[in-house]
Amino acid sequence: ILECIETRTNIQLLENYIHYFYEKPEMVWDYLSDDGLIIVDDPERILDVLNLSETEYREDFKIFLERGEAVPDDYGAFAGQDDFLKIYEKSPLFLFTPFLKQIKGVDRLESNINIVSKQATVFNGRMDFLEAELSRYASQGYDITIACSTKDRVENMRHFLRKCKLEEEVSLKHGSLSSGMEFPEEKLVILSDNDIFLKSKRKTKKKKDKKHTIKSFTDIKSGDYVVHENHGIGKFLGVIQMEIQGIRKDYLKIKYAGEDLLYVPVEQMDLIQKYVGSEGSAPRVNKLSGGEWKRTKLKAKAAIKDMAKELIELSAARQAEKGHSFSKDSVWQREFEGLFPYEETVDQLRCVEEIKRDMEKPVPMDRLLCGDVGYGKTEVAARAIFKCVTDSKQAAVLVPTTLLANQHYHTFKERFADFPISVDMLSRFRTDKQQKEIIEKLKRGELDIIIGTHRLLSDDVGFHDLGLLVIDEEQHFGVQHKEKIKKLKKNVDVLTLSATPIPRTLHMSLVGIRDMSLIEEPPEERYPVQTYVMEQDDIVLKEAIERELDRGGQVYVVFNRVRGIQKIASHIRELVPDARVSVAHGQMNERQLEDIMLEFVDRNIDILVATTIIESGLDIPNVNTLIVLDADRYGLAQLYQLRGRVGRSNRMAYAYLMYQKDKVLTELAEKRLRAIREFTEFGAGFHIAMRDLEIRGAGNILGTEQHGHMMMVGYELYCKLVDEAVRELTGKRTERESDEETSVEIQVEAYISSNYIEDELIKLEMYKKIASIKDEEDKGEIIDELLDRFGDIPKETLNLIDVALIKALASRVGIIRIHQEQYKLVFSFNENNGLKADMIAKIVEKYGHNILVHGGIRPFIKLNIRGKNRLSEAISFLTNMVQESIMSG
Repeated sequence: ILECIETRTNIQLLENYIHYFYEKPEMVWDYLSDDGLIIVDDPERILDVLNLSETEYREDFKIFLERGEAVPDDYGAFAGQDDFLKIYEKSPLFLFTPFLKQIKGVDRLESNINIVSKQATVFNGRMDFLEAELSRYASQGYDITIACSTKDRVENMRHFLRKCKLEEEVSLKHGSLSSGMEFPEEKLVILSDNDIFLKSKRKTKKKKDKKHTIKSFTDIKSGDYVVHENHGIGKFLGVIQMEIQGIRKDYLKIKYAGEDLLYVPVEQMDLIQKYVGSEGSAPRVNKLSGGEWKRTKLKAKAAIKDMAKELIELSAARQAEKGHSFSKDSVWQREFEGLFPYEETVDQLRCVEEIKRDMEKPVPMDRLLCGDVGYGKTEVAARAIFKCVTDSKQAAVLVPTTLLANQHYHTFKERFADFPISVDMLSRFRTDKQQKEIIEKLKRGELDIIIGTHRLLSDDVGFHDLGLLVIDEEQHFGVQHKEKIKKLKKNVDVLTLSATPIPRTLHMSLVGIRDMSLIEEPPEERYPVQTYVMEQDDIVLKEAIERELDRGGQVYVVFNRVRGIQKIASHIRELVPDARVSVAHGQMNERQLEDIMLEFVDRNIDILVATTIIESGLDIPNVNTLIVLDADRYGLAQLYQLRGRVGRSNRMAYAYLMYQKDKVLTELAEKRLRAIREFTEFGAGFHIAMRDLEIRGAGNILGTEQHGHMMMVGYELYCKLVDEAVRELTGKRTERESDEETSVEIQVEAYISSNYIEDELIKLEMYKKIASIKDEEDKGEIIDELLDRFGDIPKETLNLIDVALIKALASRVGIIRIHQEQYKLVFSFNENNGLKADMIAKIVEKYGHNILVHGGIRPFIKLNIRGKNRLSEAISFLTNMVQESIMSG
C-alpha cells in the first residue's frame, strides 16, 4: 500500500484510503466550470454497479477485520449511490438511456436535465428502405448526418444520395460510429454505415451434432460473476496480458472475497462459466482459501448423484415403454416433401432427419424442436405428421389458442390436399354438434389428423390409434393441462415446438433429459425487426401508424386487458381518423372473433387493437408494425413471441414497446426490456430463452433442494455435474477421465492479440470456442471461422489453437500435465490412466531412443524434441497415443 501511495500506480486502491487525506472528497464534476456540460451514459446501470460495489466493499471489509488486516476506522468514505446522485444538481446535464423512462433521483420537470434515448433504424443492406427513411426524415425537417468509416463509402453514399435526389438534405462525414442515434425533440438523426450496409455473414462448416452450440452462456463480460470449477464464484474483471519467464500470455482476471485475485490462463477458459442463479440476484463470492468451495461442490455433487439416479430411472422407464417403430420413408413421403414450395434451410433438413430417426426407433420419442418465429418449425412438424399418418396412425396437434388452431387447420388442409389424408379441428370455432361428430370420427379411426386447443384434453376425447402428439408452444398450457398431456403422452411419440421454451423445458434439454433439435438459420429475404423501447407517446404512436399505412401495410396494437381496450381503440381512432380500427379479444363470441380476423387478413381493417391472442403463430405478412402498450407487464418470451408477429415478409418491420409515462420500472421489467432490445438479430429466440433462464432462474427440476444446489454452484456447472453424474452411473464416463484438470506448460506465446481482435467480448467468445476444441475437425472449424471473420491468423493465435488441441488429446489418455524440460516434453499421467504393456511397447517401437517411459503409480513419458516444433511433435505423439489406446481397448 505504501508503495502504491508513493508511486501512485494503483489509483483504485488509493480510493479506499482517501478519507485519511481529505475531510470532504471532491467528485470529478466539482472541477467543472459553471457552464461545463455533463453527459451521463446509462445512469441506471451506473447506480446498479455502485450498489453492487458498496455491497462488495462491505463484505471485503468484514473479511479484512476477521483476518486482522484492518481496523474499524479503515472503513472509508466509499463513493456510492448518494454521491453519484449529487450530479443531478449540476447544469446543463444530459442523460443517455437505453430507453426513455423515469430515472431514480431525477425530477422530469427539472429544466437542467435532458433525457435522451432513441436508437436509429438498422437497414441491413436494404437501400430502398434507406431511401424511404431519409425522405421521411427530410420531409419532417430533420438535420441528417451519415458517418462513413472509409472514404470509399463516403463517395458511394454521395453517389446514392445524388441518385435519390437527397444530396442537399444529407450531410456526409468520414468517421467511425458503432451505431446510429435519433433525437426526435431536436429533430436530429445521425446514421452509421454499420447500420446501413449488410454485415458479412460467417460461413462456417456445420457439424452434424449441434448439441455443442447450446452448452453454455458465452456472453461473459467484465463485471459479471463467474464460476471457476476448482475455485468457486468470483467476479470477472477482464482479460490482461502478462509476461512470465519471457513468455507472453493472456489471463482472465477474477476477484474473489477480500482482495484475493486469480489469474486463469486463457487455455483453461473451459473451466470458467458465467454464473446464472435465480431472479438475477448477486451470488455470494467465495474465498480462495479455506476449502469453502470444495465443501459446497462436494455437497452439490452428492445431491446431484441422487437426482441423477432418479433421472436415469425416469429415462429407463420411458426407454422400457414399448412405442411404435415407424417405417422408413415411403415414395409418398418423398413426393410430399418435394411439394414444399420453398427451399428448406440446412437446419430444417437436419431437424427432419433427427425426428425421423427417433420415430423409426421402437422407443417413444420425446423431442423439443427449438427454432425462431417464422423459421419453418411447422413444415418440420408436417413431415413428421405425414410419416405418422402413412403408417396408419393418427396425429394430434395441440395448440394454445383458437386462432392458432384455425391457422394450423387451414395450413395443414392445404399442405395435405394432394393426399388421401383427413384433417379436422376441435375448438370453439366448431358447434357442439360438430364437435361430437369429430370426436366420434376420431374414436372410429376415420380422422387422420386432429388440430385442437386444450379441448383435445377433455375426458370425452379418445383416439382409435394415436401415434404422434405435436405440442405447439407448451409454455401457454397450465399445470392441469400438462398433467393431462402426460397421460396422453404414454407410448406415443411427442414433438414439442417452441421459439422460446420455458426455463424448465430448456433446462431438461440442456442436461440431456430430453432430446433437442435446433433451427438457427433464417429463411431467405427476412430482415430483423427494428425494436424501440420507450415511454408511451401519442406523437410516436401517430407517426408509427401513419408510416405503416402510407406503405399499404397494417398495424397491431396490443393491450392485454379486456377492460379498457375499447377506450384504447377510440384513442387510436382520434390519433388516426382515416384508419379503419377494430378490436379483438378472447372473451368475444367465436364467430365474431373469426369474422374480425378474416376481415383483417383480407385487409378490410387497418389497425387491430387486440389482447395477446395474436401472440401464438398468427401469420399475416402485410402486418409490419407492432405497438405493445404496458410492455413492462409482459414476460421476456411473451414479448419475443409478440414481436415475431411482424417482419414475416421482405419488408422492414417495426416494434414499439411502450410503457406509461413517468412510470418507475421494476428491476426485472427493465432487464426484460433491455434483453428484448438487445436481441434483434435472427436466431435470437434461443438466446431469449437462455436470458429468461438467467433472469428468472432455472426453477427446480426435481424439488426445491436441487434448486438450492443449482444456486450454490451456478446453472452451467450444475448442468455439467448432472451430465457427469448421469454418464458415470450409466457407464459412459471412462475410468481414465478424471476431475483433475490437464495443464499444458509448453514455452510458446499463445494468445489473441488486441491488434487481431479488438473487441473484448468477441475475443472472449473466441477464447471460449478455442478452449472447447476436442479434435482436428474442431480445430479446422475454428481456423476457418477466424480466417473468415478476422483475416490471416497470427502465429501466437495458431499456437493457442494447438495448445487447446494438445490439452483435449491429453485428457483422453489420462495425462494431467505436459511441461517442458529444456529439449524434452514431459507427459505425466494420472492414477486411472489406460497405459497397457502392448500399447507402451508400440509407442517405444515407434519413437525408439527419443522416448523414455517411467512406470509407477504416477507414470510419465519424456519425449525428445531437439530441433523439432514442440507443438506439432506433441500433437503427433498424443494422436498416436489416442489411436493406440483405442486399439488396445
